[in-house]
This record gives sequence, structure tokens and C-alpha cells, in this order.
Amino acid sequence: MLQEDERAPAVSGAPPPSRALIRLAACLAGGVLLFLAFPPVELWFLAPPGVALLTLAVRGAGLRRAAWLGYLGGVAFLLPALAWVRPIGDDAWLILVAVESLFFAAMSAGVALVTRLRGWPLWVAALWVAQEWARGLFPVGGFPWVRVAFSQGGSVFTPYAALGGAPLVTFTVVLCGTLLALLTVRLTPRRFTGPVAVLLAGVVAVPLLGYAVPRPGDQGAGSVRVGVIQGDVPGQGLGFLGDEPAVVLRNHADKTHELARSVRAGQVARPDIVVWPENSTDIDPYRSSYAYGVIDAAVRDIGVPVLVGAVVRSPDGGHRYTRGIVWDPVSGPGAYYDKRKLVPFGEFVPFRDLLAKFIERVNLVGLQSLAGTRDGDLRMGPVTVGAVECYEVAFDDIVRSTVRAGGTPLVVQTNNATYALTSLPPQQLAMSRLRAVEHDRAVVIAATTGISAYVDPHGDVRWQTPERVADMAVLNVPVRTGETLATRVGALPEWALLLVATGALAAALPRRRPAPQQFSTEEEDG
Repeated sequence: MLQEDERAPAVSGAPPPSRALIRLAACLAGGVLLFLAFPPVELWFLAPPGVALLTLAVRGAGLRRAAWLGYLGGVAFLLPALAWVRPIGDDAWLILVAVESLFFAAMSAGVALVTRLRGWPLWVAALWVAQEWARGLFPVGGFPWVRVAFSQGGSVFTPYAALGGAPLVTFTVVLCGTLLALLTVRLTPRRFTGPVAVLLAGVVAVPLLGYAVPRPGDQGAGSVRVGVIQGDVPGQGLGFLGDEPAVVLRNHADKTHELARSVRAGQVARPDIVVWPENSTDIDPYRSSYAYGVIDAAVRDIGVPVLVGAVVRSPDGGHRYTRGIVWDPVSGPGAYYDKRKLVPFGEFVPFRDLLAKFIERVNLVGLQSLAGTRDGDLRMGPVTVGAVECYEVAFDDIVRSTVRAGGTPLVVQTNNATYALTSLPPQQLAMSRLRAVEHDRAVVIAATTGISAYVDPHGDVRWQTPERVADMAVLNVPVRTGETLATRVGALPEWALLLVATGALAAALPRRRPAPQQFSTEEEDG
């Protein structure tokens, strides 16, 4: 298998091309396998072998070569995984992939270092957690999409989310992959005993041990009936709002009136609360009497509080907020939650004045959005829901703080209209499945164009809509009040793994470069 190949042949002064090609093929294949583990393909079991190939591709390589191989592996993974960005423009898609692949390059250089140490499967897994942590912070607020954990929305690794959140899920999946890599190294025709058997047992045990993770279970807090409205939009891509104003608002209001008629006819149960998606009104109801009237009439008709997704102006009129407003059938708009994690180049444009000189498309963003400052716990009727807005579901701290503030069930308002019928909606649904297990909370998703869904606390999807249709439902959703270990310990597992990664790098750096080796299947110390 792949071993160190840095020693130059005596004649040519460069490694034989076949060795370089094997490494290249391994990193590209690893990236493709990792992509296939994610929705919409959802072959989650391909994530560990994908990681194994990416690891073997750089193990024993020099730092520069490992970085380049890691970059190419990152491109092979991210190019198809982030293809949903293409409605914004192929240039945006390619730039995003190019930037995010830099993190894989840096990580792969670290992998080349720590695989010189004993116990390297553990250190490599910790480095993956560090890479995803960094991607979630930099640049411009981070982009924590397609973390390895988010390929495991419903797999044997998912229960680990209740113990250490998404970072621990990533760690266990990658550890399974690195154990596979070490097993491949040690597996030779001459020796199939001792360490090989232990490694094989480890590959099997890592996913299965997840089922031993303790879960709070039902605390007898009852349930709540949640109405979900998916109104659809008139256009697609960047022009999803269409040419006529207020169409999206009327779509959601009309569907709410239809739900009210169905309730009065006894066709569906009366909901306790109703949820509209993010951006379900394209007109600020605080400033427009028309928008206010349309929303208020729909809410009064259904007769229960409605969480309305709106884009509203700031008091000075120069900025905007992405807001979820609790609209009461008697008193009108009341408590609200403002989105805290904003989408770069979607809700705000970094360095806008500069970029606008070269990229006219940035002006389509409109007013710059401002981030909210409080958790998403909102009292609605008989429950306090945990409001999460679209992009925020990818950020551990946002969801966790909302649960800790008392939010149950979680309500994800999302607007995926620009990316309808791409891989984004199913990828986002997988994140909600992981969050449900992580915090033992039901998750209700309301999307303008789909996928709207209900995920139970076990991470199972109990109901979902197709995309690009108007739809509605009343769902009986459990209310959970207990906390998982992941909710209680918060970011501690991630920080512990970051320290492990840092320590491994520190231990590897001072070491002199080991004697180079050729490609072989000889047994090595793990």
C-alpha cells in the first residue's frame, strides 16, 4: 500500500511516476467516496473508506506533496458536494471550493506529520476535527458545511452525537477510516494475527459502541401539535421571488387559510401553533400595512400563534434583519428572534464597496443584514420553541444555546428557494437529523420550497414534503425537556480533540525525518 516515497531513485532523481499516480488516484478516489456518503446519495458507509484512502494517499509523503494531494482530494470531495452553489454562479462555486480545499491541504500536511507517530489513527482523527473547527470560523465567519458528521444523519455513528455532538461523530467516523488505513498497511499475506485481528475488531467496535451512549428518553412532558406551511415561490434561482411583489407572502397566507378551512371541516386536527418558513413574507410587515393585514388575517383565521419568517428593516432603515416573529391572533406581532449567523454573500457582503467594482452581482444582496444577539427561545402557545434560522443549523453553538435556553421542540425556518432541487435541501435535512439526536429534541423544518420535515428525537424523519409544491400538515410532536451529555458538556469534547491534535503535531514536528521507504505492504508500527 501507500508508504513513504520521498527517496529519489539513484538514476532519475525523482520518484517513479507510477508511485505519484497511485497517490493521486487514492486521494481523488477518497474525495469521491466521501462525497457519495453525503445526501442526496447518502451512502454513509463510504465515509470511512474515503477517509482511509485520503490518509493513505499522504502517509509517508513530504509536507509539500501531502498538502498538494490533500488539496486535490478536497477538490474531488467539495466540487460535487457543493455543486448546489451553482445557481449563484459557477464562479462562486469554484471560488468556494478553491478556498475550502485549502483547509484540506493544511490538514493533509499535518496528517503526513502525525502518521510518523505511534497511534496515528487517533491523531489523524483529531486533525479532522481541527480542520472542521477551523472551517467553521474562517474566513468571514466560517462555512461549516459538509462536515463528516453531516454525512451521518441516520447511521450507526449517529448516536455519538448525543455524547459529544457533531465533533465526536466526525472523530469516530474518521477513526474508523484511519483504523481501516492501518489495517490495510498491516494486512500482508505473511501475517494475519495479533495486531491485525485487534484492528479489525476496532473497525467494527467503533461504530457499534455508539449504541451504548446514554440518552435521556421521554420525560413525560407531553406533545404539541405543530402546523407547517410550505407556500412555494413563483420563480427559481436568484429570481425566486418573481416579478410581482408579495406573491410569496400570499402563497403562505393562502395555505394558512386552507389549513384553517380543513380544521373547521374536521379534516385535520387543530394545531397549537403554526410555523411559516424563513422569508415567507418578502415585505416588511412593520412598515407595510398591506403585509401586516395579509398576515394578521391568516393568523386570525387559524386562531393560534404563527411563527412568521420575515425580512425587516432596522430602525434606521439602512440595514435589515432576518427575523422570526411570533404573531398572535389577538395581539398581533410580539416576541421575535433575529438570525445570528448570517450567510456571507447572501445576507451580507464582506468588503462590499470593493467587490462591487468588479462583481456587479453582489448588488443583488440588497441591504446588508445585521446579526441578532439573543437565543432563539420563543414562547408560543403551550410551548417554548427553539427558533433556528436556516444556515444556523450547521453551527453547533447556535443550536446548543437555543436548547439550553429552553427551546423544545426545535423549529428550523429555512428558505432554500434559490437552491431548490439541488443537493442543499437534503444536506440540510441531514444536519437537522443529527441535531435531533445531539439534543434529544424533535425538529420541525418549515421551508419555502422544501424540504419541510418533522424529525423525531431519534433522528428519524417522520414526515417530509417534496420540493417545489405548496403543502401543509399538522404534526403531533413530542416535547422533551431532558438534556443529553452533549448538551451539558457543550464544546468540551471538541476542545479536548483540538488539544489532542495540537499535541500530536507538536510531538511530530521535532522528530527527524525517518528513513524513506518504498511502496509496500510491509507491517509498520501503528
